[in-house]
Amino acid sequence: MNQDVELIKKLKNPKFKNKAFKDLLDRYQERLYWHIRKIVVTHDNANDVLQETFIRIFNGIHNFEEKSALHTWMYRIAYNESIRFLEKNKVKSSVSIEQDSNAYIKNLTQDIFFNGNELQLKLNKAISELTDKQKMVFQMKYFDDLSFHQISEILNISENTLKSSYYNAVKAIEEKILAQC
Repeated sequence: MNQDVELIKKLKNPKFKNKAFKDLLDRYQERLYWHIRKIVVTHDNANDVLQETFIRIFNGIHNFEEKSALHTWMYRIAYNESIRFLEKNKVKSSVSIEQDSNAYIKNLTQDIFFNGNELQLKLNKAISELTDKQKMVFQMKYFDDLSFHQISEILNISENTLKSSYYNAVKAIEEKILAQC
């Protein structure tokens, strides 16, 4: 956390901003990539959104009020950029949850960067069938290991609501995986 305080000071100082931004990239690029990747699914889309995310961070760092941790603020930007990307590229037709889930799994398995096994595919299929809110909460908690407090700040949802969504998602995932066995 102390490193972030020093990094923020440098990022807000025009004299040190470029060097500090390189340090920020080194520290957070991979974590944000995987956060985004879980939302937009493919490697190419994740890279596009990641680039937009870091542009927003670079241009908006002076607006960071430090009311939350730096990584929480960046996760929120990454989440918003991911949602913006999905909405921009959304197909203008009604697609059933099953069709959407099948498309998600097809995209995932055809992605040359996916190297998962059968159980990982079952988990991803079960996750893809959750509501958007449950999916986001589950992924942030389970994969990103964020606290409910951090997720609350990122999604702007109360912690109690998040906990309920998470535990409902876990139950739904367990049921779906067991049904596939």
